[in-house]
Amino acid sequence: MKIPQHIAIIMDGNGRWAKAKNLPRTKGHKEGAASVEIITKEANKLGVKYLTLYAFSTENWARPKTEIIALMNLLEETLDKFLNNPDKNIKIIFSSSRKKLPAKILKKMQQVEKESAKNKGLTLNLAIDYGSRQEILEAISKLQKKNLKPTKANFEKCLYNNLPDPDLIIRTSGEQRLSNFLLWQAAYSEFYFTKTLWPDFREKELLEAIKDFSIRQRRFGA
Repeated sequence: MKIPQHIAIIMDGNGRWAKAKNLPRTKGHKEGAASVEIITKEANKLGVKYLTLYAFSTENWARPKTEIIALMNLLEETLDKFLNNPDKNIKIIFSSSRKKLPAKILKKMQQVEKESAKNKGLTLNLAIDYGSRQEILEAISKLQKKNLKPTKANFEKCLYNNLPDPDLIIRTSGEQRLSNFLLWQAAYSEFYFTKTLWPDFREKELLEAIKDFSIRQRRFGA
């Protein structure tokens, strides 16, 4: 089975999962956080080099304040887990504008990045307060400030993280759109859409997506 070097996932369906079970949306987000942990460990075990997870978009700030507070609390809990029980084989980075995030969250993000920086296994890239259009605009601004030529290489150095482009982008919950996610990086990515809601997306579902990817022929326009 051919393993993608870089998998990116749009984690969708937490709210619908909770609604179907007559539970508050926060329960869906909490179960979704469990999927994050499971899928990260499985991707690392399979030999995936980079895993990018779309956790919180710039558009998500428009959600009800109570839900945003719950999401920030859950993010803080997740960061604390990384800090208190670090996986020595996982490096953690963030794709984030970092403009609206609470100071305590930013501090813990910096701690996680610093403490995991030397880890040699999977690189987990968490897209938090992320929007691809915003990332592109900020990259253009950096190019101008640094007086760099607008080449592909220079532009990519100005993105939040200059990672290899995703080989495979997965979206859960049945929706079939990018939702302002990795618009530049997705130019030649393979897409996999599943009706499985993110809280139900576990090892079996990840393997199914990778198997589907394995039988595709990638031509990159040639």
